[in-house]
Amino acid sequence: MHSELIKLEETFKPSILAKIDDPLFAQYQIELWMKRDDLLHRVISGNKWRKLKYCLDNALSTGADTIISMGGAYSNHLHALAYAAKVMGLKTLGFIRGERPEMLTPTLSDIQNWGMELKFVSRSNYRLLRQYKGCDDLPGLIPGQYWLPEGGAQVLALKGVRELVNEIDVAYDIICAPCGTGATLAGIIDAVPEQKSVLGFAALKNAGFLQSDVESLLPQPCSNWQINLDYHFGGFATTTTELMAFIADFEFKTGIPLEPVYTGKMMYALYDLIEKRSFKPGQRIIAIHTGGLQGKRGFTV
Repeated sequence: MHSELIKLEETFKPSILAKIDDPLFAQYQIELWMKRDDLLHRVISGNKWRKLKYCLDNALSTGADTIISMGGAYSNHLHALAYAAKVMGLKTLGFIRGERPEMLTPTLSDIQNWGMELKFVSRSNYRLLRQYKGCDDLPGLIPGQYWLPEGGAQVLALKGVRELVNEIDVAYDIICAPCGTGATLAGIIDAVPEQKSVLGFAALKNAGFLQSDVESLLPQPCSNWQINLDYHFGGFATTTTELMAFIADFEFKTGIPLEPVYTGKMMYALYDLIEKRSFKPGQRIIAIHTGGLQGKRGFTV
């Protein structure tokens, strides 16, 4: 790994496993643990770093000096990328979904302050950008530029996510993770033993496409995973009073902060499914906290 990345990774902290105690779990004989990847770094937390790590290393190996990527106005991926690139001395350009707002979101303000050039594109053109999967696929790239797909969803991202799974030092039956692009879920599936199960929770509406997107990233077919599409709460980055109340109550009881875009929805789903007896008594579930707490800004919890 390049020295710039090694130096950056030295600023990271360990990701701990925390057992979530709740009378509900004892009632249904379930153990729920959380992999606290939100504690990795004050800015580049959670699966964002896991996915970026080896992609950035590859970019340096190709001699790139500019990383180009894409995301929305509250993108955790672009937020992490902009900060990491600034520390490493790389330039960045971000294609932002939608028209430029009169006032930048806190996320966009941060990434602009860290040197990322913002280029706002229509939603239709943004969707077209999703077809470019490889680091040199984006039309018009010049020498020194490196294309990173939405959410960092490259095959190399799986290598970093596998490290997350390898850090889990307790026996488990199921690993759960929220899904945006599916890259994190693919990395988990690729790392877990075949006899273990992996359950993803889609953070967006009409997310059936995630099935094929995850399959396209996996080096070989696997049958021990599925994606639940029922807990999107109306769509990506949309919330309900019920979800926000759950997050507030969870934080009060556990001291663990959640955001309502990804991990908050997954944790709500797990509580609901446990109460509905969707898991067998005696099972131990590991839920991955994917960080991204900066995206909580703008939501009222």
